[in-house]
Amino acid sequence: MNNITIYDVAREANVSMATVSRVVNGNPNVKPATRKKVMEVIDRLGYRPNAVARGLASKKTTTVGVIIPDISNIFFAELARGIEDIATMYKYNIILSNSDENKDKELHLLNTMLGKQVDGLIFMGANITEEHVSEFKKSPVPIVLAGSLENSQQISSVNIDYEAAAYDSVKSFIDRGHSKISLVLGNFEEPINIKKIAGYKRALEEHNIAYNEDYIIEGDFSYDSGIEAADRLLELADRPTSVLVGADEMAVGVVHGIQDKGFNVPDDIEVISFDNTKLTLMVRPQITTIVQPLYDIGAVAMRLLTKLMNKESVSDDIVVLPHRIEERQSTKKIEE
Repeated sequence: MNNITIYDVAREANVSMATVSRVVNGNPNVKPATRKKVMEVIDRLGYRPNAVARGLASKKTTTVGVIIPDISNIFFAELARGIEDIATMYKYNIILSNSDENKDKELHLLNTMLGKQVDGLIFMGANITEEHVSEFKKSPVPIVLAGSLENSQQISSVNIDYEAAAYDSVKSFIDRGHSKISLVLGNFEEPINIKKIAGYKRALEEHNIAYNEDYIIEGDFSYDSGIEAADRLLELADRPTSVLVGADEMAVGVVHGIQDKGFNVPDDIEVISFDNTKLTLMVRPQITTIVQPLYDIGAVAMRLLTKLMNKESVSDDIVVLPHRIEERQSTKKIEE
């Protein structure tokens, strides 16, 4: 453990602690010869300035807390990458914590982060409740939601229009001649999934296709739940001919589940996924997907947070980024 203090550096360099502090913080009011001497001692002793102590002097620890459900999930990993790159660009450190989508843990982490004197927080979670919102509003520092919906729109956030994205996907199935269209999602209660169901239903209604409860399956975002969803859909007497899946890992499971039962994607059943993580390219056929710009959502959320932390004026703190459908091999080419 490195226990070299600013006092040790000052004594060794034969200068005051204030001088060492000025050198460490890049204050110009230090003679070049003194600065050089202090830097040599810092290097030799391996002194690491204490970020919190340094932060107390400047009232800023330049640290941002990021609360994420699960860093091993590729969706959140790609979001976190965007946050990290922008944080580095603006010289913020990041404290990253996994909440496991557990509300008590999320609120506990929030208070732990605030206790560590972070300057701002980025929060990712699928189910943002009124209790979350009231805690966020009590926060002494700004909070931005990334890829997470909160219906009252009281908290700054960056997302895509999930309702429109689901509508566009279902419409593209209808344009291909499908009327038996299934929807496989994670938890139905989550605000984002409520939007996706609304988009799915709107597309069916507008094209006079009856809503069939059997075609909507609730999974848990995992690969295994995708396989189970495919099994259930293929057992139906009137099986669907197309499936919209709410997340990529689940979509890979759906594709494999269909293939395991001897059916072909896209000849027997066409599949569109949501998110466009790398997984959509790692399966055969490669999956047609709604491109949710995950890296950009993370990057824009972090940039928005830097503006809020610096009290810069922000014209709109509810940001909706564009989406599009990337056509790959899990859907047939539309005949011109």
